[in-house]
Formats: sequence, C-alpha cells, structure tokens
Amino acid sequence: MEFIPLSKPNITDKDLQQVESVIRSGMLVQGKYVTELEKTFEQYNNLIHASALSNGTVTLHLALKILGIKQGDEVIVPAFSYVATANVVEHVGATPVFVDIDLNTFNIDVGRIENAITSKTKAIIPVHEFGLSCDIDAINIIAKKYKLFIIEDAACALGASYKGQHVGTFGDLASFSFHPRKAITSGEGGVLLTKDAAYDRKIKQLRNHGIEVMDGKMDFIEFGYNYRMTDFQAAMVLSQMDRLQKGILHKQKLSKLYQQKLDQNKLILPVVPSYANHTWQTYHVIVRGGINRDTLIEKLKQHKIGTNYGAQCIPHVTAYQMKYKLDCKKLFPNAFTAYMQGLALPMYDLLNEQQIDYISKTVNKLIE
Repeated sequence: MEFIPLSKPNITDKDLQQVESVIRSGMLVQGKYVTELEKTFEQYNNLIHASALSNGTVTLHLALKILGIKQGDEVIVPAFSYVATANVVEHVGATPVFVDIDLNTFNIDVGRIENAITSKTKAIIPVHEFGLSCDIDAINIIAKKYKLFIIEDAACALGASYKGQHVGTFGDLASFSFHPRKAITSGEGGVLLTKDAAYDRKIKQLRNHGIEVMDGKMDFIEFGYNYRMTDFQAAMVLSQMDRLQKGILHKQKLSKLYQQKLDQNKLILPVVPSYANHTWQTYHVIVRGGINRDTLIEKLKQHKIGTNYGAQCIPHVTAYQMKYKLDCKKLFPNAFTAYMQGLALPMYDLLNEQQIDYISKTVNKLIE
C-alpha cells in the first residue's frame, strides 16, 4: 500500500496545458482568464457579482473593508474554524466575538448567537465548515433583527447548497478559496461574491492598488492593495470547473462508505442535516474519550495513512490566548472538543473505494 495523503489535488494534463498556454502568452496577471473565471462564477451562482483575488484570506479581509468594519466594532465568528476567519477581523482593528459550534455539524450554533450580540456588533461570519452549509436561514433572521452584515466563509464549500441554493448567495458577501485542499485549486487564489454592484466595483478597485480609469486616464482613488489573481491561476481553476460536480458526487459516495465502515462505538461521525448538500471537503470525526487523538495520528502515519486535526478552536491558539485569555473548555466546549479530539481522514477526488476500506479497517483496529 502506497502512502495515502490527507488530501491530493486532481491536476490533469488539460489543466497543465491551460496554464502553459497562459505562461507562453506573456499575459500573466489579471487578464482574460480572470475575467472569464469571474463570469463563470457569476453564472454558476445566478449572476451574483464575482471578483477573483489572490487567496481566500484576502477575500474575507476585503469583505470587512468594503463593509466599513473598523476598530471598536465586533464581529461574530465560530470558535471552531481555520484561524484566518478570525485573523481578518483582527487585521481591520475589530474584535472577533467567538460563538461555540454544534458538534454534529461543526458549524456555528445558531442558538448561541444572540447572546453574543452587543451594541458594537456589526457583522457575522458564518462558516460552511468542511463543505457543509450552516443553518443560514436562521442566521439571516438574526442578522435582519439586529441589522448585521453577513459574510459567508465558504472557503471549503464550493458547490455546497442550502435547501437547493448554492452557499455564498445568501449574505452580503461570500468568500471562496482555491487552496490545494479545496474542491478545485490553483495553489492559492479565491473569489469574493456579492449581490451589490457598488460593493463589487469597490472590490475591484481595492484589489488593484485603488486604481480607477477616468476620462481615459488611470488614477488612484483608494488606498488599495495588491490582491490580484494571476491569469494562469484563473486558467487552472477554469479548467477544473467542468468536473467540479463529478468530484463532489465521488466524495459523497466515499463519505457513505466511511459511514458504513467506521466503528461508531469509538468515533462520532458527522451528521448531514436534511437542508444541506454536503461536498465533503473534509471527512471529520470525533475520537471518543479514552483514545489519544495525537497518538492515533502518529500510528496512522506508520500505517501509511495521512491524517490531521481538521480546524482550530481559535480562541485556544497561542495568539488569541495571549490577547483574550478565554477559558475555552468552559466557554466553547464543543469547539474545544472538535479541536482536541477531532480527526480529519483522507478525502479527495483521486481516493478510491479500496483505500477507504483500508483506512477504515486500520482506524478501527487502532482504536480497539
């Protein structure tokens, strides 16, 4: 058995040829393929405005800047996510206010959100964790009640849906990532969606140093950034878009095999609510008490299986502990459990049923 990595991008000869053609053209940054990628995302998401950016984190950063989130403001974020979800709030000078998750779905517990809202709260960043939509209807109701913005963090969830509608189309803005562990990849890169044409225009200004062309002349009207996507990144993503759904269906099939084969007496398996179409960017389980998760990761590596924890209990990591000193075990018990006992198993397009069988049998044997 060859080593089975946690994740492996599915890069084909067609993808490589597409990238090569861009490199040979000499038009490397923000050219026709970036424009085509944006149009493709707009069509895929029912003509919502799309802007291609250099990575998924900067999409969240620009979303906060567009909405005017600043020092003194508070933004609600789930306590369990990749740390970038909260870092961007820090970068604009605002304060992330953490809310615990539902341990069944690993998404924000909507029943806890209202208790976290204060007069300083300006926005909510719900995460569609691991490719599973959060309960976005409930979040929208809360946001309207308190007049809050919604920025959907859909980094892991391209192709996921809530009640038949694509995630990323519910909030004021939505962030997607093309990191190598995502459904389709360009190494780095991301897309920021919005329903608001004025927001979209400002995003496109800010990503390119604040440039605006007026009366045929280029001027700098904002203190912008260099958040541009390269044209060969866009070409690589476009080449993969036509097989996105095929990859999602394959991972859904593999997830069912995990559900059937893994020992549910020793592992808590993920739950998919009836409203959601899960894309399984990550297959994440909870190792029950009495089993050391970190030791299990090392043992699985010895058996040629790559695993890891899935995301962070953000307020527990060093930087946030030093600043806020929150008792995560008490305040965010589900996020803390997901971080300390969570295990991400291999899940990607190139994984096959025989490998799932080997992984499942090995995991079950090691947790006996």
